[in-house]
Amino acid sequence: MKKKTKAIKKNRMRVKVRTAKTVNLPGIDATKRTFRDTLFRSIYSGKDDRSKRWLLSLYNALSDKNYTDISALEITTIDDVIYVTMKNDLSFLINSEMHLFEQQSTVNPNMPLRGLIYFSQLYQKEVAKRNLDIFGRARIKIPSPKFVVFYNGKQEQDDIVKYRLSDLFEVTDSSGEFEWTATVININKNHNESLQKKCESLYHYCVFVDRVKANLDKRMEPEDAINEAVDFAIKGNFLEGYFKEQRMNIVGNLLTEFNQEDYDRNRRAEGYEDGYDDGVVYGKKLGRSEGERQNAISNAKNFLIETDLSPEKIAKCCSLPLDQVLALKDELKA
Repeated sequence: MKKKTKAIKKNRMRVKVRTAKTVNLPGIDATKRTFRDTLFRSIYSGKDDRSKRWLLSLYNALSDKNYTDISALEITTIDDVIYVTMKNDLSFLINSEMHLFEQQSTVNPNMPLRGLIYFSQLYQKEVAKRNLDIFGRARIKIPSPKFVVFYNGKQEQDDIVKYRLSDLFEVTDSSGEFEWTATVININKNHNESLQKKCESLYHYCVFVDRVKANLDKRMEPEDAINEAVDFAIKGNFLEGYFKEQRMNIVGNLLTEFNQEDYDRNRRAEGYEDGYDDGVVYGKKLGRSEGERQNAISNAKNFLIETDLSPEKIAKCCSLPLDQVLALKDELKA
């Protein structure tokens, strides 16, 4: 127990994840690398029986069903999607329906187009798997699509918002002949509370995220905000002990993919400036001191020892070149 406690304390390192203010920099997708969607995907990935139970309970809560057999779920999540930053979002088949779940922390009216592209690949896989002849004279049958986006960003949103593909057409088309819809469900505090009451795993996820956000609003450092929220979740036995079992990975992953936009805005308001190594942020060239570099190397070593994060994630988290992280990994093996 003492060793485990020591390891946990050791991982409470001062890792500063440097990110630009995404809303003003072209080519940076604000929907990527956020602590909310990392955890959401890990909870509902369906990679083990417990995760499938959570996913099935979320489906039941949304559809007012009462499925109990996790074998009714067929996970269809695509490992990577070309052209669209929807990597590792959650899709599954149940009751002849093809479901796609995604978490979003920013308002994005382009979700119908993203969903359309994602579903096209899902259907390609389904057609190939069932050996369906799309060129034949007989009408084939395919699962009906259901696309739900869970929103928990800071911008105010109604409880339920429907974005439609036709809203994106350059030329208005009200015929309804070409349509694709994304249903956005607001899971922020005081929104859709009945849904959270019907799905305990979603409630625990939402409470944890709210806790992190509240800590950040108190100007806590990101790693401290996350660690305190994890402690809170462990004390409350959230997700059947998941936070206790996966503490190292949860903290490491959330720090790696933490979206620091709001945090940076608050610190800049206090006159604090931060940036990338040898990069240009807000018109200023910023460097890294030797002390910061050594701290980053120390943090990377701790991640390599105490977590199973990939070298790529560690490099991004610690703002180090991938080659340097790989060299550190080889050094630790020696």
